[in-house]
Amino acid sequence: MKRPSKAAFTFIFITVVLDMLALGIMVPVLPKLVLQFEDGNMARAAEISGVFGFAWAAMQFAASPLLGILSDRFGRRPVVLLSNLGLGLDYILMAVAPDLSWLFVGRIISGVTAASFSAASAYIADVTEPQHRASRYGMLGAAFGLGFIIGPAVGGFLGGIDLRLPFWVAAALSLANAAYGFFVLPESLPVENRSKFSWQKANPLASLKLLRSHRELFGLAAATFLYFVAHESLPSVFVLYTDYRYRWDETMVGFALAAVGVCSTLVSALLIGRIVSRFGERFALIGGLACGTAGFLIYGMAKTGDTFLCGIPLVALWGLSGPAMQSLMTRRVSPSEQGQLQGAVSSLRGITGMIGPLLFTQTFAIAIQKSNEIALPGAPFLLATLLLVLSLGFSWKFASR
Repeated sequence: MKRPSKAAFTFIFITVVLDMLALGIMVPVLPKLVLQFEDGNMARAAEISGVFGFAWAAMQFAASPLLGILSDRFGRRPVVLLSNLGLGLDYILMAVAPDLSWLFVGRIISGVTAASFSAASAYIADVTEPQHRASRYGMLGAAFGLGFIIGPAVGGFLGGIDLRLPFWVAAALSLANAAYGFFVLPESLPVENRSKFSWQKANPLASLKLLRSHRELFGLAAATFLYFVAHESLPSVFVLYTDYRYRWDETMVGFALAAVGVCSTLVSALLIGRIVSRFGERFALIGGLACGTAGFLIYGMAKTGDTFLCGIPLVALWGLSGPAMQSLMTRRVSPSEQGQLQGAVSSLRGITGMIGPLLFTQTFAIAIQKSNEIALPGAPFLLATLLLVLSLGFSWKFASR
């Protein structure tokens, strides 16, 4: 039975934690650094921050399938290690960036190097038996949550000392991780299972063709796309919505985001493996989507902040569905296509990362216009609820029993 060594899986786990930690560190620091470059012009800084976010998502979209294909051709180890090395060097670039143009270049490179998650996911598929993959992907989900719990707190603390300091710390961690992995991370993809490199497959749009190769795979991909779009509502309007509707200050927003991270991490680390083992992947997928739907409905309808907080555990249970979905999809491609599959899924995430912020922020802006006869500030989360209902429908139809 194929099982990852403890050191190898620990390294992959740490890699994802560091990627998410770096992203979390950016949350409180990057906009303030942009604001500093713009001499305190808040409107201009917000506009530029939006462009930075779009560019990062666009590079994720373009680079994820390429890194996935490269990992199918040359193995997972070199792609993961070089991505860590590149991310560390990129943080040094952003730490010393003399102006916005160089900071923008650093953000673009970050979008490329942070796309290594496709190779990391393929690594897990290589070394884990199908029946255990949902549990392993659940641990990667816990790594996501852990990074987002620690990242903003660390970034805020270090940024209070110096806005450049978080980038230096992130660089040191990424470079140390690359050096550590050089000695402990074995290759997971045997030479006989590797595939030839193809620029056509590396094309972010062409890579999506794999998702149409199987009827059930296509249905699960559609459910995944809707899942990803709905998720974009959280980073897009969470802060604006809770400020507008509940008058939450920075402390309360930080508490709520920490609660989201803690609950999500607990679900990923403690529940996914047990639930999938006892009830199966389809149950975890359907149940998770149902909980997410209920949670977003509470978010959109809650008239008080206390009621809003009640939705957090339900949205955290939504995390059951992602690893189950991912595991079901890996069963429908060959060993030599696991990297391509993860790259295609990452491309879906990249597409939603580009359209989601615009979709939900514009929905929120329209919903709170004073000219509206009926005020509906929760419209973005109600839209996310509808998207999850559609995702639930696709999952019900195409997930194997």
